[in-house]
Amino acid sequence: MLGGLTGWHLLIILAVILLLFGAPKLPGLARSIGQSMRIFKGEVDEMKKDGKGAPSDDAAASPASDSTDSKPKS
Repeated sequence: MLGGLTGWHLLIILAVILLLFGAPKLPGLARSIGQSMRIFKGEVDEMKKDGKGAPSDDAAASPASDSTDSKPKS
């Protein structure tokens, strides 16, 4: 997933992040990223459980008429 990143690349990226955010702010930053990922994963799992994913090709190609519509067409 990280492509051609080696240990040295990751070490340099970590050093730049440390310089930008400072050592005291890193635990809070990591905690908020983890919490955001947890919330996102929960929402995706809930969507999968409810079946509200992307519509299939059949539903997109021919939308079904709503049976609760009681108005006659003119």
